[in-house]
Amino acid sequence: MTDSSPAPRLSVVVPVKNEALNVLLLVEEIERACAPLAPFEVIYVDDGSADATAEQVLSARATRSWLRLVRHEVGCGQSAAVRTGVLVARAPIIATLDGDGQNDPAFIPRLVAALDDPQVALAAGQRVGRKGAGKRWQSRIANGIRAQVLKDGTRDTGCGLKAFRRDVYLRLPYFDALHRFMPALVKREGFHIAHVDVVDRPRNAGHSNYGLFDRLWVGILDLAGVWWLIRRRRRVPIAQEIV
Repeated sequence: MTDSSPAPRLSVVVPVKNEALNVLLLVEEIERACAPLAPFEVIYVDDGSADATAEQVLSARATRSWLRLVRHEVGCGQSAAVRTGVLVARAPIIATLDGDGQNDPAFIPRLVAALDDPQVALAAGQRVGRKGAGKRWQSRIANGIRAQVLKDGTRDTGCGLKAFRRDVYLRLPYFDALHRFMPALVKREGFHIAHVDVVDRPRNAGHSNYGLFDRLWVGILDLAGVWWLIRRRRRVPIAQEIV
């Protein structure tokens, strides 16, 4: 039997790991937020969860034909989960958000609307009102260093709320932590970046799977690598076939 439903205009990719307690509430919020953007699909990418995350997604899917689940056999990281979702997505526009409930799906329509400008390939959420002095301090230091090196005009690359063109994303060189360097790499491809302020929320349940020192030293190496990629791209070719 073939699927007769219309192709989605938007694919929402949600990378998750051990977020069983947050699945249903977030799915309901995404459903409400994306109703004006229908037809859409939501792709949960379970990155090797050890809890009932997959079962919760399957339960929610029972009454939602637009909800999909892809599973990694073992944990491969957030960037890998995002990439898996983008690769299986059917829409030309992708929105992403974290699966812990801290990213409010209500901002997705605003991010998608920013892509109405054909020169804009990425609409990046920038968090305001972050809770916790420790998080603000970590973010300020990391983003300050990155901004000085990459000069991509983005003050907060750690926000999971983004909307972007699928074809442009697939041009980018893939590496772990790609999601944190998308503004600089999209700019490297010759496209513009839009920034949308989004309100940060406290986690609904569970605990973070990421820590500052888990990625600090790797992040320094990634930053050096992205700086090198930008330096090596002198000009974006504008090609036209002559007929």
